[in-house]
Amino acid sequence: MTDNVQNDELTQVLPPVKGPVRRDRKQRAQARTEARPEVVADAPVKAPRLGGFSAPWLKRPSAADAGVYASFSPPVREIAPLATLEGRNVSAWFGERQVLDRVNLTMPAGIITSLIGPSGCGKSTFLRILNRMHELVPSASLAGEVLLDGEDIYDPERKLVDARKSIGMVFQKPNPFPAMSIYDNVIAGLTLTGKRASNDEKDFLVESCLTKAGLWKEVRDRLRAPGSGLSGGQQQRLCIARSLAVTPRILLMDEPCSALDPTSTRVIEETMLELAHEVTIVIVTHNMQQAQRVSQNCAFFLAAQGTPGGIVEHGPTDAMFGNPIDSRTADYVNGRFG
Repeated sequence: MTDNVQNDELTQVLPPVKGPVRRDRKQRAQARTEARPEVVADAPVKAPRLGGFSAPWLKRPSAADAGVYASFSPPVREIAPLATLEGRNVSAWFGERQVLDRVNLTMPAGIITSLIGPSGCGKSTFLRILNRMHELVPSASLAGEVLLDGEDIYDPERKLVDARKSIGMVFQKPNPFPAMSIYDNVIAGLTLTGKRASNDEKDFLVESCLTKAGLWKEVRDRLRAPGSGLSGGQQQRLCIARSLAVTPRILLMDEPCSALDPTSTRVIEETMLELAHEVTIVIVTHNMQQAQRVSQNCAFFLAAQGTPGGIVEHGPTDAMFGNPIDSRTADYVNGRFG
């Protein structure tokens, strides 16, 4: 009888087993769902990590819980402070021929400065001097100083790569690297300047720079396609994105829209205006309307027959076009010559 009592007690504790216990898919899915933690939007939570990412069923944390999710944030790029560029008594020669004579010009921080004037007056030469490209010509020489926030970029102790990294350049003709993809074109500057970045940082950099250049939405689905396969306007914006990737403090643009259609020109101009809050821009242009649309500061270059070029007048763009001091400036901006 004792055995029967013990068996009855065991029967109450352990249910009878007729075979292996199994649950169908619906039951297993329901069990997993019930096991998930319920998260209130404003309640502090710790995100479980799944291969470096938060569990997908958790809701987005509130601002108060941002610290918990700090490791989930994309890499933050450092934005250099806005810089002022100044040319002091800049003169330039090609061999024995002098092309610029004692040019003095301050390009204020966070301002778009346009350089206008007829062909052959030294605008592009002055622009190339601003990031030490003039010295690449074998017969070229120069005198004077170019100061980036008070420091001469031609100081013998200053490395050339440092000057180029701080002062980017966008040329008249788009020049993406033809053998590189759109993605690799953007990050090419990292290799040239010796910067290291993880794959995640590169991805973020590519998206950020292409967005700033107004190109991301157009190419985000074909980043591995050749950069040379883009249209002319897209290639120019790709070159702008490539320049931005090394976080320059100054961006020089040598007639960036001269070969573009009106629609592409408008996009480039909008890009310049959006970038002006984080980089100082200097642009050479023959388009007087463009100078009025995009620049806040303007300098008029002129070279008389047989004499080197120089600045006739400079100042706020509105004043230069609306009430110029020199009659030659008035004649040029009103289309009487050039």
